[in-house]
Amino acid sequence: MEPCILLMVYHHHLALAASGGRISGTSFRSSSSSRTATSSYSKSCNIPRSSYSRRYNTKTGGSPESSSSKSYSTHINSPARQVFAVEFSLRDCCIIIVTVFAIYLRLRRYADENRVEISVLKLQVGLSGIARSLQKDLNQIAETADTSTPKGFGHILQETTLSMLQHLDYCISGYSSVEVKRGEDECEKRFNELSKEERDKFDEETLVNSNNIRKQSVTSHEVVSDAVCNKYIVVTIIVAASGAHELPPIKTRELVKIALQKLASIPSNNILAVEVLWTPQKENDTLTEQNMLQDYPLLQPL
Repeated sequence: MEPCILLMVYHHHLALAASGGRISGTSFRSSSSSRTATSSYSKSCNIPRSSYSRRYNTKTGGSPESSSSKSYSTHINSPARQVFAVEFSLRDCCIIIVTVFAIYLRLRRYADENRVEISVLKLQVGLSGIARSLQKDLNQIAETADTSTPKGFGHILQETTLSMLQHLDYCISGYSSVEVKRGEDECEKRFNELSKEERDKFDEETLVNSNNIRKQSVTSHEVVSDAVCNKYIVVTIIVAASGAHELPPIKTRELVKIALQKLASIPSNNILAVEVLWTPQKENDTLTEQNMLQDYPLLQPL
């Protein structure tokens, strides 16, 4: 009798595990790397030509001699001119150094002021668990999406937002945020931070498609009754896109709709990274109200 009880407890734990799905693709640094490689190649191929000219004594057939050897010896034999040349060179060096440094500071300031703005957008939506078809849609997107190109990123965003718009009536809570960063390094850092925060809420990532690397868990969960299954679903969309973008604060379903439409309208060639996370991923898994309030405190009731 005791083994049966232990087995039931074990399966109950599996059924309540926080399974998570993730679709993710990034293209940070790809364009800058290609530009650097091209620049390095052009520099390595640029072989300087010598400006030193030589002529042969055709009368004697002797060795080559410099065309300016006489004038060179005259300058060297003049001490006054040597001193003047040294002083003139030192003064010129100081002027050149100061000028170059001033230009560098000016260019650096100009670059800092004109670095490309990149927005990091996050939309998080809580839905009633009866929206099971949304889980199926996200699973299908994860299994088929190209997560390695900006065109693929755009497709992921389009398909995800379309499915969520079709399940708008099931939305019960939401949250949005937008942070504008300058430069890819700051943007990539913040994007990764937001991604890690959300991934840490999963007990297990049971379905993953990240940069075209796919992983699916074969862990089997016990099928539980509809009374406890899928009480809630939480979907999180994180996007990094060039330019300054906006999302409305989520207070109503209409604002959820506007936010989804804004995400869907971002051009594919502006998307640097996209990530879609949802829990539960398994159809027979559950996210209770207590779990949702604890793990997703920023969600505001609609």
